[in-house]
Amino acid sequence: MVRTTSTMLELGTVAPDFSLPDVDGSMVSRTDFTGTRGLLVMFICNHCPYVKHIREELTEFANEYMTKGLAVVAISSNDAGNYPDDDPQKMAEIAEDYGFSFPYLYDENQAVAKAYRAACTPDFFLFDSAHKLVYRGQFDDSRPRNDEPVTGADLSQAVDALLAGQAINEDQVPSMGCNIKWKPGNEPDYFG
Repeated sequence: MVRTTSTMLELGTVAPDFSLPDVDGSMVSRTDFTGTRGLLVMFICNHCPYVKHIREELTEFANEYMTKGLAVVAISSNDAGNYPDDDPQKMAEIAEDYGFSFPYLYDENQAVAKAYRAACTPDFFLFDSAHKLVYRGQFDDSRPRNDEPVTGADLSQAVDALLAGQAINEDQVPSMGCNIKWKPGNEPDYFG
């Protein structure tokens, strides 16, 4: 596990397009979320201890905010060849076990992760109704080895402001987690 922080993609960036397979076999595209009040794109995976640490609360968070008009989609971009716990079949099992009500997509060639400049799991990107980036930061201060409760406070504050039509504080704390497991030779160039 390599602890990595978000690249903090520039606010105002338009959400890159994607069209990826969901664990249910359907294809899901960014344009499927046109007309929503906002779009949360989460890069997660199955085996990362940082994701496991917040997975239950993250699922509750998504379920709650989807009823308020937020579109939510999760993407796994990990190399399933070298990390078999992250293969699409196991993704489907996790989605069922945790009751994901949002699509859980597989980015096999990792092009979508690169387009979003995703760096870690979890990595959160919140877009407004025009799909412009308004938040990229942590879920909350909780980590697997600290005593902070998992609350989703940082992301909740941003989503609440977005849905209320209020300005979102631009002073945002980067998300932190395991590095995305890039395929050999496919590492992105945005790390330096």
